Amino acid sequence: MPDMSAPYRSTRYRPRKKDLHVTFEHFYRVDLFMETLDKQIHELDCRFSEQSIELLSLGSTLCSKKINIDHIVLLVEKYYPTDFTEQERNQLVCQLETFQVERINNAKLSEVATLSDLCQTLVETGKNSMYDLVERVCRLLLTLPVSTATTERGFSAMKIFKNRLRNKMSDENLANSMVIYIEKEIAEKFDSESIIEEFKGLKVYDNLTKLDANLLCLYSSSCRNIMQCNDDGFVEVDLCRYC
Repeated sequence: MPDMSAPYRSTRYRPRKKDLHVTFEHFYRVDLFMETLDKQIHELDCRFSEQSIELLSLGSTLCSKKINIDHIVLLVEKYYPTDFTEQERNQLVCQLETFQVERINNAKLSEVATLSDLCQTLVETGKNSMYDLVERVCRLLLTLPVSTATTERGFSAMKIFKNRLRNKMSDENLANSMVIYIEKEIAEKFDSESIIEEFKGLKVYDNLTKLDANLLCLYSSSCRNIMQCNDDGFVEVDLCRYC
């Protein structure tokens, strides 16, 4: 193991003046460890919304050794206002105070580490009838991975959907097309004729028809056909040769 207080010398490039006072500890702590953490945090921020991260951080206190009642109340008031009445929110505070004491004395509840285990243990021990509001909070938080899975599904679909032709689209155009590609089940319920009739009723139609060969983002459910607008009307163009 190297002496962490010894000067660090890189073998990949010639040392600069500011690197002469860099130690092994500084290199491993700042240049490697801290930089890796920054990249991971940046990736998490890009992947998950601020709302999802706040929900996870506030809800995780239910599985900690000491429950932060203020965080749970804030979680309910901010994200689940329609699931709890004002009277139930007041009762929730009392249940959390009692539940925190019982969890310390109950061997099964004290060993719980995840929300799913906590919800399951409440049912197995019959405590769900006594702490019905606490169980409701757990069940609401357990639905959060559904939104996380939707985000993962979107990122996976983007790798399949984007190709050389679609890389030339604007961001708004690409985002609208991605929605139709991801939600294929819903898009299949609409036909091209109904979309054309809907578009004809828009006020912007007269201005758009003056443009020669203007491409409109009216994709079919297979995302392989597009409606081309010109002086003769709408013409369906096959894009399979570009995919």
